[in-house]
Amino acid sequence: MKKKLLLFSMSLWCAFTFAQTTLSGRVIDEAGESIPLANVKLRGERVGAVADFDGEFVLTVKDKLPVTLIVSSIGYETVSLDIASSTEEILVVLKEGTELDVVIVSASRSPERIFESPVRVEYYGSRQIKNTPSIDFYSGLENLKGVDVNTNSLTYKSVNTRGYGSFSNTRFVQLVDGMDNSSPALNFSLGNLVGVSELDVSNIELLPGASSALYGANAFNGILFINSKNPFDNQGMSTYARGGVTSQEAAGNNSFYDVGIRMAKAFSDKFAAKVNFSFFKGTDWFAVNGTNINNASLDRLTDPNYDGVNVYGDEINLNIPGIGLVSRTGYEERDLVDYDAESLKFSGALHYRPFADDFEIIYNGRIGRGTTIFQNANRFYSPDFFLQQHKLEVKNNNFFIRGYITAQDAGDTYDTRIAAFNINNRWKDNRTWFGEYAGTYLVGINGGLTSDQAHLAARNQADTGRLVPGTPEYQEVFDSVISDPDFSTGARFQDETQLRHVDANYNLSYLTNDFADIQVGGSFREYVLRSFGTVFTDIDGPIRYSELGAYAQLQKKVLDERLKITGSVRFDKAELFKGNFSPRLALGYTLGEDRNHNIRASFQTGFRNPTTQNLYMGLDVVRAITIGSAEDNLDREQRDFELSANGAILVGEDSVTITGRDAFENSYTLASAFAFSQTSDPSQLIQSAVELVKPEKVTSIELGYRGDYNKISLEVSAYYNMYKDFITSDNVLVPFYGTVGSVESFQAIANGDFKVYNISTNSTEDVNSYGAIVGVDGKVFNNFDFGVNYTYAKEDLDLDDESTFQSEFNTAEHKVKLTFGNRNVFQNFGFNTSARWSDSFIWNDAFGSAEIPSFTVIDAQLNYRIPKLKSILKVGATNIGGDEYFTALGTGFIGSQYYIGLSINNL
Repeated sequence: MKKKLLLFSMSLWCAFTFAQTTLSGRVIDEAGESIPLANVKLRGERVGAVADFDGEFVLTVKDKLPVTLIVSSIGYETVSLDIASSTEEILVVLKEGTELDVVIVSASRSPERIFESPVRVEYYGSRQIKNTPSIDFYSGLENLKGVDVNTNSLTYKSVNTRGYGSFSNTRFVQLVDGMDNSSPALNFSLGNLVGVSELDVSNIELLPGASSALYGANAFNGILFINSKNPFDNQGMSTYARGGVTSQEAAGNNSFYDVGIRMAKAFSDKFAAKVNFSFFKGTDWFAVNGTNINNASLDRLTDPNYDGVNVYGDEINLNIPGIGLVSRTGYEERDLVDYDAESLKFSGALHYRPFADDFEIIYNGRIGRGTTIFQNANRFYSPDFFLQQHKLEVKNNNFFIRGYITAQDAGDTYDTRIAAFNINNRWKDNRTWFGEYAGTYLVGINGGLTSDQAHLAARNQADTGRLVPGTPEYQEVFDSVISDPDFSTGARFQDETQLRHVDANYNLSYLTNDFADIQVGGSFREYVLRSFGTVFTDIDGPIRYSELGAYAQLQKKVLDERLKITGSVRFDKAELFKGNFSPRLALGYTLGEDRNHNIRASFQTGFRNPTTQNLYMGLDVVRAITIGSAEDNLDREQRDFELSANGAILVGEDSVTITGRDAFENSYTLASAFAFSQTSDPSQLIQSAVELVKPEKVTSIELGYRGDYNKISLEVSAYYNMYKDFITSDNVLVPFYGTVGSVESFQAIANGDFKVYNISTNSTEDVNSYGAIVGVDGKVFNNFDFGVNYTYAKEDLDLDDESTFQSEFNTAEHKVKLTFGNRNVFQNFGFNTSARWSDSFIWNDAFGSAEIPSFTVIDAQLNYRIPKLKSILKVGATNIGGDEYFTALGTGFIGSQYYIGLSINNL
C-alpha cells in the first residue's frame, strides 16, 4: 500500500510539473531596439512578467499550450500573440503608437485611454523623461502644451496652467503618489525641491483645468500627478550621475553636480521594498536687478526715494516736509544670501501583498532637505528647509484608502527684506537716520548747494558709519538678525506646521458594469499651524482647523460604445465655511470607421478654500502688516506702534495697540489716503469696506478634439473660465487714533501715525479668462519625433480707473513650443531638441509688477546607449543661445546650463 501511495504521489507531482510551461522571449521595437519594462501577460489571467533592461522576459504558465500572450508598453500598440510551442524564443515586435494610445488614470480615477479622456490631460512618461533635453525631468514639464514653469531659483520651479498663479501658486495642486506635496504653511508646492528622484518616476499626468469634482478643494486651476515605480514591477539597482556648469553674467561660471541611486527588490511574490536617494548641489542664479521700482529711468544717485527690485531696506521711506520722499539706503540681495543651491531627497517604500494578488498594503516615506530661494511679497532664503511625508495605504484594483502626514520645518529660513530692514535699524533707527538726513539737507540748501548736491551730502552724513558687507561688524549683526525670530528685531521664520490627510475611493464597476461604472470616495484634512507667532498668530499655541468632502461619479458608454458620458459631484465642508457642491458633466464621442477621432465637451466646477495664510497670517513685511481674515484671527492679531511726537502729545501716550479688527472696522482705502496726502482735503478719505475672506469658485466650459492620423496625432481644445469671489488681497490704512471720519483720525494720517494692512478678501470684480491650444505630435521623415503646439491665453477683465485689483494672471497671451529628435538616428545614438517662445506680458503679484520681455529658449541633448553596460551617456545644454531671460519679477536672470551625465540600469 505504501508503494502504491508513493507511486501515486509521484504521478501527481510529475503531472503538475509537466503541466507547467516556461516561455521566454524578447520585446523589441520596429528598429530592433529592446523595449525595457514591457508587460507580458497571459490573456484572462493575472499571470505576467516584466521585461528587463534588454527587453527579455521569462514567463511560467500552468495552462496547456496554446496560450495567448498580451504584450504592451506605454507608447506602443498592444500586441496579442498565440503561442503553440515553448521550444523557441518568442520575438515580439511592438509598433510605436501615438500619445493618444497612452492609458491614464487621473481624469476619471480609473484606467482609460487618453484618447477617450473626458477632459484634457497631458501625459509625461518614462520615454519623455529619458529624452528630455532639459537638465532634469521636472524642468522638462515646460515643454508640455499649455504649461508654464516659472523659475524662482535653481532648485525651486513652479508649475502653472491657464494663468492666475505666481510662485506662491495656491491654485495648482501637485500630488506625489497621492500625497499633496505642498508646504502645509505656505500652501503651495515647492516644485521638486523635496519631491521625487527621477529614477523612481513612473509617469506624470497633468489635468490643466478645474478638478474639484473628484479631487476637492484647491484642485482649481490644474493638478499634477507624479507616480513612482512599484518595486514588484521595477526591480534592481539603477543610478545616475551628472555634472556641468551654470553660466550667468552676474554669477559667472559655476559647477554643479547631481547624483542619485534607486534600489528595489521583490523578496517574494508577497513582499517588496525600495529606497531612493538623490543629491544636487550648485550655485543659484544671482538676482541683481537694480531697476528703480518707482521710476526705472532714475537710480540711487538721481532719486532720493530709490527702491531697487533686488535691493532691500530701501522700502523704508519718509515724506519729509520741504524735502519730499526719501528712502533709506538698502542692501543688495547678493549681500544677504550666499546663493548656495542644494536638494537632498530620500524615500523608501514597503509593499506587502498578503494573498500574492492585487491586494496591497504600502508604507511610503519621503524626506527632503533643500537650500533655495522662494518669494511671495518678499524674497526668502532657506538654507535648510525640511519636509517629510509618511503614508500608509491599503488598496486593490477596486479601492484604496490612504492616510498621510506632511510635516515641515523652516529651519533657518529668513526674510531678506526684513533682514535688511533690521540690519539698518540695529545700526541706526529710522527716526535718527531721517533726522540727520533732513538736518544736513537743510544746512546744505542754506549754504548754497543745489537740491541734488544737498541730497547727496545728506545721505553721506546719515550713512556715516553704516555697516558694510564683508566687514566683521556687518557679519556680526547679520548673523544676529537672521537667527532672531522676532520680526521687530530679526528676520528668521520658525515653522513646524503639519498637514494630516485621509482619502478613500471605491470603484463599484465590477458590480455595476452592466449599468454603468460607478465610483464613490471622500477625504478628511486637518491643518496644525505652528509658527510660534512668526508667520501665524499662534503665539499662544498651535491653531487647528479641518476640511472634509465626499464625491460620486458615474460613467457610461452608449451608442455602440461611441458616446461616453461622465457625471460626478462632490460636496465639501470646511470648518470655517459653509458647504460647497462641485458638479462635473462631460460628453465624449468617438467618430470614424476606425474610431480614430474623438470630440468632447465638459462643464466643470472648482473651488478653492482660503489658505492658511489667508486665514491666520500675522506678518509684518515692512510695506504692510499682512493678516489673515478668519473671524477668530482679528483679535488675535495685535501690535504696539510708537506714536510721532505730535501724536504722543495728542493722545497722551507714547504708543498704541492696533488689532486686526481695526483693519476691517476702522480703516481707510489706501487710494483715498494717498489722495488726502496730496490735497490735505479730509473729504478725499473713504472708509474701507473689506469683507472676511471666503472660498473662491470657478465654472469652466471646455471643448476639445483628438485625432489619430496614422503616425500623427492632433489635439485642439478651447476653454472659458468664470470666477466668483476671486480671492485677492486689499490694502487699507489704519489710523493709530481716532475713529474713521473723525478729526483725530485726519490728524493721525497727517502726522504719519498710521499703518498699512494687507488683508485677504474676495474681489467683487467679474473675473473671466479663456484660451485655446493646438498641438501636433508624431513621426516625420520616417523615424524622427516631432511636436509643435501653440497656446493662447487671455484674461477677460474690465476694471475701472480707480480699481487696485490685481488678479495675478501671469502668463503670456501667445506661446509656441517645438520638439524634434530621434532616439535612434543610427545604432545606439539619439538626440532631442526643444524650443520655446513666449510673448511679452505683464507680471503682477505681491512682490511687484513689471513687464516680462518675450524670450526664446533652445535646449538640446545627444545621447549614446551602451547596451553591454546597460547605460546611457547624455550630453546637453539649456538656453543654448545664452540670451538671459526671466519669467517673473524679482528672480535672477536665467543663463545657460551645460551638462554631461551617465545613467546606469535606469529601466
